[in-house]
Amino acid sequence: MKKLTLFLLLSSLIALPAQADSFRVEQLASGYGVPWGLQMLDAQRLLVSERSGKLSLLNLQTGQRQSISGLPEIHLQGQGGLLDIAIAPDETAGWIYFTYSKPVQGQGATTLARARLKDLRLHDWQDLLVTRSTTDTGYHFGSRIAFDDRGYVFFGIGDRGVRPNSQNLENHAGSIIRLHRDGRVPADNPFVNRPDALPETWSYGHRNPQGLAWDNLHKRLWEIEHGPRGGDEINLIEKGQNYGWPVISYGKEYWGPVAVGEGTHKAGMQQPVKVYIPSIAPGSLLYYQGDAFPQWRGNLFAGALKLRHLNQITLDADGNAIAEDRLLEDLGERIRALTTDEKGRILFSTDSGKIYRLSPQ
Repeated sequence: MKKLTLFLLLSSLIALPAQADSFRVEQLASGYGVPWGLQMLDAQRLLVSERSGKLSLLNLQTGQRQSISGLPEIHLQGQGGLLDIAIAPDETAGWIYFTYSKPVQGQGATTLARARLKDLRLHDWQDLLVTRSTTDTGYHFGSRIAFDDRGYVFFGIGDRGVRPNSQNLENHAGSIIRLHRDGRVPADNPFVNRPDALPETWSYGHRNPQGLAWDNLHKRLWEIEHGPRGGDEINLIEKGQNYGWPVISYGKEYWGPVAVGEGTHKAGMQQPVKVYIPSIAPGSLLYYQGDAFPQWRGNLFAGALKLRHLNQITLDADGNAIAEDRLLEDLGERIRALTTDEKGRILFSTDSGKIYRLSPQ
């Protein structure tokens, strides 16, 4: 009875004036560390990863929370730990995908893995790619996961706190990676036949990708990444392209009002679709395709950590960012992870350890 009372209390509606005629916000749970990844397992159960290395299953109807065992050893340092969780929309074999920082000779390597869940324990754990991305820093591990409709999986890695990594194709840092879902390298990856590059790389020149989302209607891969002081970017990711970091950037150095790199443009380097100055500090990216909010279909949503809101970006048919709204500013939370349920309602986590749901009013 106490558990049910507590869950009903946590699920109480939160009054927020912003767009009050469009949605309502419910708090579903609290008491987590930093809930870094969210993934619906079925209509009622939500998988939650915490950066501290914990994985649990939350029943959204009863509020029951159950711990899941079977995780490997995780390198917990700075921004590293247990990161994203994802299940492909067409998954039939029970695979759940993870990114995490794996200990490699005392340092952390961003790693893509997969496993199956049975009786609250992970089985058949497979490290699909232990990336060449180790450094002695605790910065910029990435890492979000996205699936396209052709059987490929993508994930992002930050520059690991070493800026030149992002222009060096002989490591994976500062890159978006593309693989078959079993970890094999696709034959049509852009750098497969280059001896001075790693074949898993799909794009490079990234600072710290914190969101990755597939648009199945237009067959586009979207990414959002942290800039330095200013200059967060939304990018349309294309095969083999260089996104410029740290040669070009819209941000400034942390130590003073000095532009990073050579400027904002350079031949052979891609321009972002949208830049945030000042930084919002993105934590995730969602391409909305659900039924709950038909007026939002085709929009991007990003959790903002520094500016504490849910960032909504309206795109036109050509992929241009034509409008922006900042939702949930009155909530005052660092919004980290985003996902949707089977009805298209948006679930999100905050760095204060809470999980919320956005539903139609």
